[in-house]
Amino acid sequence: MDRDVVARVARTAHIKLTDDELERYSKDLADILDYFKVLDEAPDHEGIGVNPIEVSDVLREDVPGQDIDPSELLKDMKTYEGYIRGPKLV
Repeated sequence: MDRDVVARVARTAHIKLTDDELERYSKDLADILDYFKVLDEAPDHEGIGVNPIEVSDVLREDVPGQDIDPSELLKDMKTYEGYIRGPKLV
């Protein structure tokens, strides 16, 4: 990672870095990017991956329903034309 790129990113993020920090971060970021290059060279495989248990789509169909009768819920509430009245917002 180039020192100028690190300085530009730090300036964009409003971070003030000393010259020593710029050198250290540019070396550290270059090392990190090199590690990613190693991972990119790893061979692909079709076998078992990281998770030994197969993860599949286990969603169910959404069936709308109503467990409680709305009139039963509203019977003890103060309503106006079928609507619940709340406090006045200012």
